[in-house]
Amino acid sequence: MHIERKMFAGICRLGLILPEGNSLKEKRNIVKSIIERLRHRFNISIAEVERHDALRRAGIGFAVVSNEKSHLEKLIHSVVNHIELDGRVEIEFIEQEIL
Repeated sequence: MHIERKMFAGICRLGLILPEGNSLKEKRNIVKSIIERLRHRFNISIAEVERHDALRRAGIGFAVVSNEKSHLEKLIHSVVNHIELDGRVEIEFIEQEIL
């Protein structure tokens, strides 16, 4: 008997602008705060993945796995929406893919 199993992975990369960032230490604290909050709220794998030394820019990436594509799409949308509502950052770009 063959049982079909479905698994979907969603990945998303975001470029962030931190208009109020006055130092790399302040920027890292803001990015770390956002990452930790999203990790715990949505149970996602997330990290700062680029622009580590840029003063007012950051790049984060996150990944999620589910057996339903629609669930992944909703989850990615919720995470992005949560970031958009954070007054400390602006989203510069979003790249996402569901595999």
